[in-house]
Amino acid sequence: MVCREKGFKMVEMKVFGLFDASEVRVEDPGLKKVVNLSPKLMLKSHGRIKWDPARTKVNAVERLINLLQVPGSRGKKHKIITGWITGKQAKCTKIVIDAFKIIEEKTGENPLKVFVRAIENGAPRDETTTIVMGGSKYPQAVDVSPRRRLNLVLRYFVNGSYDKAFNKKATIVEALAKELMLAAENSGESFAVRKRIDTEKQADAAR
Repeated sequence: MVCREKGFKMVEMKVFGLFDASEVRVEDPGLKKVVNLSPKLMLKSHGRIKWDPARTKVNAVERLINLLQVPGSRGKKHKIITGWITGKQAKCTKIVIDAFKIIEEKTGENPLKVFVRAIENGAPRDETTTIVMGGSKYPQAVDVSPRRRLNLVLRYFVNGSYDKAFNKKATIVEALAKELMLAAENSGESFAVRKRIDTEKQADAAR
């Protein structure tokens, strides 16, 4: 995408005016249609897109920002509560921008490329569901739809970042940058990669 400035000079549109998305490619065939990285100066859809099938129109970076505000419940015993950050769109946007700057500084790569690799490495392909038959329940392995794969991996990034920053020396910016870099390297230290491996192992056992 290009935009015009005074004097009819053509310039490339960048995400936040900082990161070039034109050179970023999604290699995973299952995620190509759901990972949207369309360049915009301001990633904010104002909550207009609510239904899951339409979420593929929302930029993946914006979805990460939205999940930083409300990542969802992690069970009855979770200690990390993020309701205090609900609605702080500008604050969460700054967290993501600063995290991307750290990634760019440490890796020397376009942070959007690192982000896409992290998505591909952390998105589970199989999971288990519960089948009820004759009054008894048993697990059954199922394939994960592309939209759900993206939903899960973005939530894993946020949950892993909060785990690394909650009552720790690291800030949420540093924790998010570290989580994305580890996932891009397919490292076992990444929360998202560990969750993907555990989920796929459970699915293999239920086949």
